[in-house]
Amino acid sequence: MMDAKELAGRFPGDFLFGVATASFQIEGATKEDGRKASIWDAFCNMPGRVYQRHNGDIACDHYHRWEEDLDLIKEFGVGAYRFSIAWPRIIPDGTGPINEKGLDFYDRLLDGLKARGIKAYATLYHWDLPLTLMGDGGWTGRSTAYAYQRYVETVVRRLGDRMDAVATFNEPWCSVILSHLYGVHAPGEQSMEATLHAAHYTNLAHGLGVQAIRAIDPKLPVGIVFNAQSIIPSTGSAEDVAAAKRANDFHNGMFFGPVFKGAYPEELVEKLGHMMPKIEDGDMAIISEKLDWWGLNYYTTARVAADPDPEAVYPATIQGPHLHPEKTDIGWEIDPSGFMHVVRELYGAYDLPEFYITENGACYNMGPGPDGEIDDQPRLDYYAAHLSVCADMIAEGLPLRGYFAWSLMDNFEWAEGYRMRFGLTYVDYETQKRTVKKSGHWYKALAEEFPKGNHASKA
Repeated sequence: MMDAKELAGRFPGDFLFGVATASFQIEGATKEDGRKASIWDAFCNMPGRVYQRHNGDIACDHYHRWEEDLDLIKEFGVGAYRFSIAWPRIIPDGTGPINEKGLDFYDRLLDGLKARGIKAYATLYHWDLPLTLMGDGGWTGRSTAYAYQRYVETVVRRLGDRMDAVATFNEPWCSVILSHLYGVHAPGEQSMEATLHAAHYTNLAHGLGVQAIRAIDPKLPVGIVFNAQSIIPSTGSAEDVAAAKRANDFHNGMFFGPVFKGAYPEELVEKLGHMMPKIEDGDMAIISEKLDWWGLNYYTTARVAADPDPEAVYPATIQGPHLHPEKTDIGWEIDPSGFMHVVRELYGAYDLPEFYITENGACYNMGPGPDGEIDDQPRLDYYAAHLSVCADMIAEGLPLRGYFAWSLMDNFEWAEGYRMRFGLTYVDYETQKRTVKKSGHWYKALAEEFPKGNHASKA
């Protein structure tokens, strides 16, 4: 076991340690105080979509227990909390009337963070699109980008003064590709054309959101969070290397290209351009507005090989075998080296600003032992190994400014429901009792070392 204080010595004294959650995964209260359904509420109610039709109706009951949860964050000794704001609470139909009670909830939350001296890192979209917007095509409709812009303006005008940083989107790869091509996330589409429309209008919404934030509060640091994949060819063959390049363009370049270069990858456009929506004059300039920071969510590596089927559709790849036998309980390969690989690759390919690890963590499902303690040593080992790589990134000169553990507590894990647990804190969903796990105590010991010395804490 890596000593937390020893590891702390490898980070600058003003490094920011935090914890992360997301609205639909923890809040519950899906029908209270004016909130209306999101696409995830509908998806959960469809047979065969979510494990045992689990849903977000109660989740971790954070909507009612937020003060207790903020006290828990304070106990962890972390400097920041990354959370998301639920669009269906703020503008329940996506467009139309603003719901003051929804804004009131986040008012209380932000005031509570400030009272406890915890920085607020807010995410404006973490997948819970108001269901009503599906009538306009959801993310496949251009109008949704403008509905999002109005939502952003509404939130930042009311709440932006107490935010320390804001992200427009969390993991558009998931809300675009998992949701519109693979069909495993809401709204459950399986269409390349829908995927490409959702990608462009999500990218456009991001740019419109950045413009809205800057117009209201130019000093509020604005960024976006990506789960960029470390894509490794299964072999050194020319076919597999080319497949990895295509996969990188499709999974990473579809978002990084427009945001940081103002263009989609050439081969992607060559192969799929006939299915893409019309890119209107000015779209790419809006999408590529300069950012103050970006966030990386990392859990595992993607290994790909060329699809031998001559009829395979671009990007024409198949999953390659894992290189490491160690997996988490959700089946994801453990590969800290991929963590460094993807960051080096991205900084080599794009002109990127400073960054944060906005999510990193591991799924292990062990519960309380006879003494009530949760011994999740494998999760602790995962954190230690990946945080060691983060220290290496800083030593190499990469501009990493902070790290947010996923997650503060066990929660609704999307299509996996409540059977998969990522928390530093165990949640008994029957009683809603929170119990800090062994990994949580270790992370607390690490976080409490910061800020330290003569370094000033970063805003």
